[in-house]
Amino acid sequence: MAFIEVLKAIILGIIEGITEWLPVSSTGHMLLVDEFLKLDVSEQFRSLFMVVIQLGAILAVVVIYWKEIWPFGIKAADEYDHAGGKRISISKRKIIMWLKIIVACVPAAIIGILFDEKFEELFYHPIPIALALIVIGVLFLLITEPKGNREVVKISQLTYKDAIIIGIWQLLAAIFPGTSRSGATIIGALLLGVSKKIAAEFTFYLAIPVMFGASLLKIVKFIKDGFSATGIEITMLLVGMVVAFIVSVIVIKFLMSFIKKHSFKAFGVYRIILGLIIIGYFGFIHK
Repeated sequence: MAFIEVLKAIILGIIEGITEWLPVSSTGHMLLVDEFLKLDVSEQFRSLFMVVIQLGAILAVVVIYWKEIWPFGIKAADEYDHAGGKRISISKRKIIMWLKIIVACVPAAIIGILFDEKFEELFYHPIPIALALIVIGVLFLLITEPKGNREVVKISQLTYKDAIIIGIWQLLAAIFPGTSRSGATIIGALLLGVSKKIAAEFTFYLAIPVMFGASLLKIVKFIKDGFSATGIEITMLLVGMVVAFIVSVIVIKFLMSFIKKHSFKAFGVYRIILGLIIIGYFGFIHK
């Protein structure tokens, strides 16, 4: 029995690692998977498990893009520095990038904190999730390349106004499960004339404060509630997180290579098919 549960944790870690970064909606996939692959644990532990494997996924972004996102460094003192030794350097470009990321996170953070439970109550159901999958899928078919007269090929070219607009698109994902946070923000960026590469990278960076923040709040809540776990459950948490991390590294590198030669159209087709499957299954088979 313990082996089976760990195996389930591995499978869920793989699914998280794939669907968190490809614009196909992790929520939509987990909805289907939960019908056929239920963890034999309490609902409280299941919620914690989903949070922990998300942390594994986001750590992949931190590792891959560490040099691009960490603004602090150490450099040798120059000849005019009589104190000698080394000193801390700060990248102004990266600090400004983080300010834009924070600005982009504000809409979803405010609305999410105030109305998260209400949105979940209203929209976290199979048909609304399926419709969100299909709508964003159609948009991916229509918006295959950057639009407008601008050509944004560096994150430094994004303005604070751009960041707010992308943040509003991210808000759609917070309101409507199945939209896909990465899918919504990529579409929002493409409409602003942002290149596919930069749209994807900015989406990855946005995930760091969003997912770390959400995960931290949930973990603190679990601790306050006096949550405890068995040895097997701790093993499941660790295995699921490590698997999600490894798969995320592979998937992120795959996506960045894929979009060099292709549009996001394939993901649009996939989303529409998945949405129709969910409607068919929950609308007609599983009533």
